[in-house]
Amino acid sequence: MVISVRGGGLWVMMPTHWGFLFLLCFGAGCHTAPDPSQRDTLIRQETSRQIGGRVMLTAAEQRLDARLRGMKEWEMSRPAFPPAVHFFKAKPLIEASPIFSLLQKMPKGGALHIHSSTLVGVDWLVRNVTYRPHCYICFTRDQSVRFVFSTRYPFPRWDCFYWQLLETLRAGMGDPAPFDNSLIQNLTLFTEDPEAAYPSQDVVWEKFEKKFVVTSGLITHAPVLRDYLYQGLEELHRDNIMYLELRSGLAKTYELDGSVHDKVWYLKTFQEVTQQFVEDHPDFLGTRIIVSVNRALSVSQVKAAVMEAIQLQRDFPDVVTGFDLVGREDTGRNLWYFRDALMLPKNLGLVLPYFFHAGETDEKGTDVDENMLDALLFNTTRIGHGYALAHHPLAKELSRVGNVAVELCPISNQVLKLVSDLRNHPAAVLMSEGHPLVISSDDPSLFGNTGLSYDFYQAFIQLSATPPEGGRPGQVAGEVGHVCRYEYEMELDQKGIYLT
Repeated sequence: MVISVRGGGLWVMMPTHWGFLFLLCFGAGCHTAPDPSQRDTLIRQETSRQIGGRVMLTAAEQRLDARLRGMKEWEMSRPAFPPAVHFFKAKPLIEASPIFSLLQKMPKGGALHIHSSTLVGVDWLVRNVTYRPHCYICFTRDQSVRFVFSTRYPFPRWDCFYWQLLETLRAGMGDPAPFDNSLIQNLTLFTEDPEAAYPSQDVVWEKFEKKFVVTSGLITHAPVLRDYLYQGLEELHRDNIMYLELRSGLAKTYELDGSVHDKVWYLKTFQEVTQQFVEDHPDFLGTRIIVSVNRALSVSQVKAAVMEAIQLQRDFPDVVTGFDLVGREDTGRNLWYFRDALMLPKNLGLVLPYFFHAGETDEKGTDVDENMLDALLFNTTRIGHGYALAHHPLAKELSRVGNVAVELCPISNQVLKLVSDLRNHPAAVLMSEGHPLVISSDDPSLFGNTGLSYDFYQAFIQLSATPPEGGRPGQVAGEVGHVCRYEYEMELDQKGIYLT
């Protein structure tokens, strides 16, 4: 900051990348009314700091930008404003939006934060997978379901004593559609009254985590897994997504006879499916896996997982890209608790990139809240969610300067009750400051959406700023384009391709 005296006034100036910005003037030498030219300068300077604020567009792109501005302002004036409403209620409003239609057609770069168990829409799981031969179902005491594929009657287990063959069960129904709809309900969190169904974070997280158990018997069946991965890429590609980084625990998969495949088999299958998909869709760039384990594990278990991830990355350098700890931060152990495990690669002179979930919490001043700084201390490549980052000025500055992108998942943050009205999402601060961001969907099938367009809509409509008239050309379109280009460059960088 610079202070100078001019014409009897005390001027306060701040150095920026674009020169000195005049902020305030005090004293007799200051005009009683603000200078309009200085006001215009202030507006341009502030707008240029926002995401996309320095993007200069062609004449045609500026016409599109003006159209987008009008569309966005109209959207924000609607009586039922989708970002202010729970996504389960807002979804039909979003789907009726012309901006959503435009975003669906727009190339979106990469999906960099999706968990493998929620990659595919549940409609496909129910109407395709559960109609396959040898699929059994069990109805549990807590009014949920379990699935398993087997050529013989499955063994009873603690949560399932009585199994029924789905083919036989449906044969006794006149119309299986209501039954299939009930299965879909068991595979998602969707409900018409989410506020009543999920009154607190504890309630929604408990039900959220149970959904992963429901789908596991379907997607860990070896023949299903191959089709499941291909279908997931198909759904992403349909939404104009060109690259995927999938967080996966590499669950063991099983055959009809009960034999089990290991993690190496999973990675080989993932690699083969990707190669086939790229061959079928040449514009698709590819995939990577971020090996993930739950933060509820012990330090010794995480040490073993880190060493295993290092070996898997050696064996599959074009598939495994890094490591993460997943699970609810508020009830799990923080990153510093696992410091001995997470320091292993460095201590051994090895490299294992980290992609940590951090800041997926609204608990300020707790051990969990320290994950933001710890993630940066462990040199995380990106920050998963980063909801709390805006409340950590040092971590925010370090991640911005280090180009550590936040993986923003607005719908997930709302459904899991970090924020009820997305107008209050702290990512708006990050976007206004030009912080590196990528937009993703976290667990799309559980939330009833596919691809990235729904999350892009929420981010564009509410989290990004609409500049005033006279703002920098290209600001509105640039906000979306900047995020897409950032994701695209990250994808190319992952593949060893660099833009000049």
